[in-house]
Amino acid sequence: MKEFVLFASIICASASVSAQDTINVSPQGCDATANGTTAKPYCTIEAAIKKAACIYDADTVFVEVAPGEYQLSKPIEITYCPKSPVVVRCSSEQGAVMNGGVKISGWKQGDDGLWFAEVDATKMYGFKFEQMYVNGRRAIRACTPDNEWFVVKDSKEDVHYYGNGRAPEYATQKIIVNPEDLSTLKDLDANQMQNVMTMFYHKWDNTRRYLSRVVADSGFVYLNGGGMKPWNQITTGSRYVLENYKEAISMPGEWWLDVDNAMVYYMPREGEDMRSAEVVAPAVSTLLNIHGSKEDPIIDITFRNIDFHYSSYVMPKWGNDAEQAAASIPAAIHLDYAKNICFDNCSVMHTGNYAMWFKTACSDCNVKHSLLRDLGAGGVKIGDYNVPADTTDVTQRVTIENSIIQQTGMVLPCGVGVAIFHSSYNKVLHNEISNLRYSGVSVGWVWGYTPSLAHHNEVAYNHIHHVGWGELSDMGAVYTLGISPGTRIHNNVIHDVYSYDYGGWGLYTDEGSTGVVMENNLVYACKSGAFHQHYGKDNIIRNNILAFGQYQTLQFTRVEGHRSFTFCNNIVLSDCGKIMSGAWDKAKIDYISNMYWDYRTTKPELLGNTFAEWSKTHEKKSILADPMFRDAKNGDFRFASKKNIKKIGFVPFDYSTAGVYGSDEWKARAEMSKDDIERFNQIIISREKECSSYYKK
Repeated sequence: MKEFVLFASIICASASVSAQDTINVSPQGCDATANGTTAKPYCTIEAAIKKAACIYDADTVFVEVAPGEYQLSKPIEITYCPKSPVVVRCSSEQGAVMNGGVKISGWKQGDDGLWFAEVDATKMYGFKFEQMYVNGRRAIRACTPDNEWFVVKDSKEDVHYYGNGRAPEYATQKIIVNPEDLSTLKDLDANQMQNVMTMFYHKWDNTRRYLSRVVADSGFVYLNGGGMKPWNQITTGSRYVLENYKEAISMPGEWWLDVDNAMVYYMPREGEDMRSAEVVAPAVSTLLNIHGSKEDPIIDITFRNIDFHYSSYVMPKWGNDAEQAAASIPAAIHLDYAKNICFDNCSVMHTGNYAMWFKTACSDCNVKHSLLRDLGAGGVKIGDYNVPADTTDVTQRVTIENSIIQQTGMVLPCGVGVAIFHSSYNKVLHNEISNLRYSGVSVGWVWGYTPSLAHHNEVAYNHIHHVGWGELSDMGAVYTLGISPGTRIHNNVIHDVYSYDYGGWGLYTDEGSTGVVMENNLVYACKSGAFHQHYGKDNIIRNNILAFGQYQTLQFTRVEGHRSFTFCNNIVLSDCGKIMSGAWDKAKIDYISNMYWDYRTTKPELLGNTFAEWSKTHEKKSILADPMFRDAKNGDFRFASKKNIKKIGFVPFDYSTAGVYGSDEWKARAEMSKDDIERFNQIIISREKECSSYYKK
């Protein structure tokens, strides 16, 4: 605290601060000569907030940020707490953009048809980037194959040092593949070969490594680094791609950076004129870092109409280990020891990492009416993935509301839309969460029944859809872990969850989920089912519409001695696959007043039983009846008649209230493009011999 007072005194003295409650920032400003007036504005938000820290007698200090582009060469660092609430805002619709990218110009076309440009920052400083954007659209780092994946034939691991963890600390893997897969590597020298990256697709995460050695003719690939994780190893059948070498450029939109010669190469997409295109390479990983301390947290700062674009992620030399939710990957906006921080009508776009991370000791923070789109990993992380040594450092009461989170997992597919780790009393409300490669919202970070710091979280009124894209497995639009009393998942609309293999579920109570209530959710068109419980205790699944699972609509896995969950007042609707699969008939499950209906037959089976046999032994108060939706097969789940649902005590809910709210323009921005929806459906139709009529319409 003494250090802060001394620092503030020096800053205030040098700035000749008066009781000024408006501080101006402009792209044309100069921090060295500024005093914050319109005539002498600052050029950085960081300098303006330093001055705001000297103002003690204002109700609110406004940092007026002029529209325009603010080029960042380093993060905006806020490590001191203003004495009055601060609102950092741009009043113009043009917006103020905090830009972490470097523009690349001077493009020329080579004899091979590729366009190339010299990158001055690479030549002078060794600048390395792994993402690039052309006219605001993410380009694809040179990759092969262009579609789908190669497949591993076999693998062997030699452990050099095991250490004390669950996986070896240092090992070499020999990966055996088809020699044809490596044909484009044959002409690379040893130095070029070690810049080639390979990404393996596991069940629910990815391993990324640089190649250490390749014997192309024999189909041998060698990797050095951490040992394979026991939960997701590289084995026969594992899928992989090769990335980051010029010979892999084979389709429009692909690029490659030759670091040694400071040249970048690109194959333009249709309509792109490289002589006038705006090409951006992100250079700054964290664009905004709010970092207080336990003694002096950062308090009461609102960012309004401020945009954060182009953050970088460069894979470390040792690669990325298999890691659920890409949990350790940094974010473009990072907060520690922060209270009452609000992001209102902001955007975070074009990242190589996560968009936001409320990590350590954050509380009462908000993200509202904001756009998080085109993200390298996921959207928002709340809390630390490690258990805090001091429980007073637990993040809590963070609200994500009326925001759009789209196009996640563009670099690391296992990123999550919103991930709540060791954190409680958070709310995820009225968001549009779509176009993800992995789970939509993940709650909890303890596997099993040991004590958890994630409880009393609420996920409600969200529209979560087009999840998975057939790339990973074992995912849920809403996914829970561990003991979570007070956690409620309600009034969400969930649809179109499609995994690579197993595990494309809508509602997914995974390992140890306990005390979770899931009610008033509309869930349909999910590959592996609308609801699945792996194992857990005393959960309540109530008053949901669970429809049109492709393989099954309901799934349950592990039988335990306690009551697994209560299943009551639900409508279960089928037109494809089984109604239920797993150990529903063996576990302690309280069935109360559910309705089942199968559009294919009036005599459906439940685990090999006729409905009469099933209801006699398990669900005496449940019925087989048409719920009488207006047009469920075409997405209209309103009731034409309530006659039958009254028999089970089902209480209708207005599912149209899920998703973002506000202006028609804001709602339109949340809509996924028709082209992307069509691409998603085509993946399903091309892979599945039989699927729900929902996809065939």
